[in-house]
Amino acid sequence: MKNIQVIGTKKCKDSQKVERFLKDRSISFHFADLKERGISVGELNKIAAGRDPEDLVNKESKIFKKKNFIYMDYNPLEEILENPELLITPIIRSGNKVIIGFNQKELKALIEE
Repeated sequence: MKNIQVIGTKKCKDSQKVERFLKDRSISFHFADLKERGISVGELNKIAAGRDPEDLVNKESKIFKKKNFIYMDYNPLEEILENPELLITPIIRSGNKVIIGFNQKELKALIEE
């Protein structure tokens, strides 16, 4: 059985879609709520591996707009560690595979592996 982790928030509609998708297929998973525990450096590095860290930042989030990041030079990984709500959610992890956002096609491929 796959060890699947879903990182998101309880209010995130896409996180809810992933939860429903997995539950409908009787696939067990661990949900990690960013609002409750944030994200560790190691976890963030695993998620960011092989991709541009800028691609992890939700430019539509309230905190991104409130802090005016659009007008700043910033280190995405440092800012995400300080403000986990900057992450695009959900993040689905299984082994070394990471899916950013709700993508039903990628999610199906992940559970069928």
